[in-house]
Amino acid sequence: MDSIHCCSSVSAINSRSFDSSNSKSLTLNLRNGFASISNPKVGSSRVPMGTFGNAQPKIVTGDAGYVLEDVPHLADYIPDLPTYHNPLQDNPAYSVVKQYFVNDDDSVAQKIVVHKSSPRGTHFRRAGPRQKVYFESDEVHACIVTCGGLCPGLNTVIREIVCGLNYMYGVNRVLGIAGGYRGFYSRNTTTLTPKVVNDIHKRGGTILGTSRGGHDTSKIVDSIQDRGINQVYIIGGDGTQKGASVIFEEIQRRGLKVAVAGIPKTIDNDIPVIDKSFGFDTAVEEAQRAINAAHVESESIENGIGVVKLMGRYSGFIAMHATLASRDVDCCLIPESPFYLEGPGGLFEYIEKRLKENGHMVIVMAEGAGQELLSESMRYADRQDASGNKLLQDVGLWISQKIRDHFSTSKRMGITLKYIDPTYMIRAVPSNASDNVYCTLLAQSAVHGAMAGYTGFTVGPVNGRHSYIPFYRIIERQNKVVITDRMWARLLSSTNQPSFLSPKDIIEDKKEEAPQSQLLNGESGRDDEAFEKVISNAC
Repeated sequence: MDSIHCCSSVSAINSRSFDSSNSKSLTLNLRNGFASISNPKVGSSRVPMGTFGNAQPKIVTGDAGYVLEDVPHLADYIPDLPTYHNPLQDNPAYSVVKQYFVNDDDSVAQKIVVHKSSPRGTHFRRAGPRQKVYFESDEVHACIVTCGGLCPGLNTVIREIVCGLNYMYGVNRVLGIAGGYRGFYSRNTTTLTPKVVNDIHKRGGTILGTSRGGHDTSKIVDSIQDRGINQVYIIGGDGTQKGASVIFEEIQRRGLKVAVAGIPKTIDNDIPVIDKSFGFDTAVEEAQRAINAAHVESESIENGIGVVKLMGRYSGFIAMHATLASRDVDCCLIPESPFYLEGPGGLFEYIEKRLKENGHMVIVMAEGAGQELLSESMRYADRQDASGNKLLQDVGLWISQKIRDHFSTSKRMGITLKYIDPTYMIRAVPSNASDNVYCTLLAQSAVHGAMAGYTGFTVGPVNGRHSYIPFYRIIERQNKVVITDRMWARLLSSTNQPSFLSPKDIIEDKKEEAPQSQLLNGESGRDDEAFEKVISNAC
């Protein structure tokens, strides 16, 4: 008996899956919310996609280990949806663009560095406009909401969603939901037009306001339904995307024709799969000012030490990239790389050595670094903010005082230490030119996806190509610096700092990293696991 592991797609996608029962292939034709399964032994059958379960991933497999982790579509659970002529075909601004529309079979590979014997691996649906859309322009009633902490580029994303809907698709009804998720059911909205959002990209923050928490799925979907909203654009980090995933599932359960699109926002760059999150480049650039100030302060006095604390609750990407960009940093401390203070090879020993060599020193640390060393950390272990993030102590103040105490007690040398915390200054600035371009691409890709009927997805670049990624891949883990990777080695060679790792730590870290590098070792990794999952269901 042959079965398919919850695979669907709106356009006709033909994929070849291995049939373990007879070593032949079965063909899967996916169209208009039905899976047509044909096999030389059993013929073909047509199954409504709802029978596969709403919460299961959409996996399509092909030759040579090809796996497409597809995103949901409105036609998966609403049969016989009409399609419409894409108005971009008549738009003079796009008529000169050759092959502007994305082919339905286009996909983007998650891994591009492979061996000749490696399977093709996991792919995601390529983002971009389709020739057919599932919404008429006059029918669309969209809304935009921003949630979580501030980040450079929020206003640019809002602006480009509004302008993209209006200029490309002729959509005139766009609501801004004020104050995060709770704005849905507290009836706080503002009408957004291209004129209203024209200059907002020049400002930091978000014109819609934001908040943490406030997620009540039933109330939110009730509000969406009552207002007649049929496109929801949700801008936020991993916690926000988790909320977006639950909203999508409830909308799907109710059978509503509502597309839910996520735009990933995290200044820490800790969202997996995508190349980077918007606002990250701006944060790294702004961090240079604080590092430069610390460097000026430290080199202007004998045995001067400048300590700069940057954002990075669980991931040290900002600290790492800001250090590499600066060249004035002597030591970078991040959550992923444990360190210790006293004893041979410890931080205090390195500081003393550096001061004797150069007469000054700059230390950059992420806010999540060294939390396990804080004497009061256990008191905060179970405390969280409204978004579910662990409340951290100010490790910058703590380590600054520890350094002062150490050199005061040892009396080996006198030091002058300056501590700089630019966190909220960095979060509040407008996005730079690079992030503005990136925000435009994210917003327009989200608009194209929603108009094409895709839903339950997050948009982002994968190896430089914008893709539609299922929510579950975005929220399954956090992106972290791999300290056994070359980028961290580049930083160590730039600062000439010790790794602060024992051989045991290195071995343990390599063990943890092994599953992510299996593909490069000729093994299958996650991609083959997904493929085997499909095969096991095709008996």
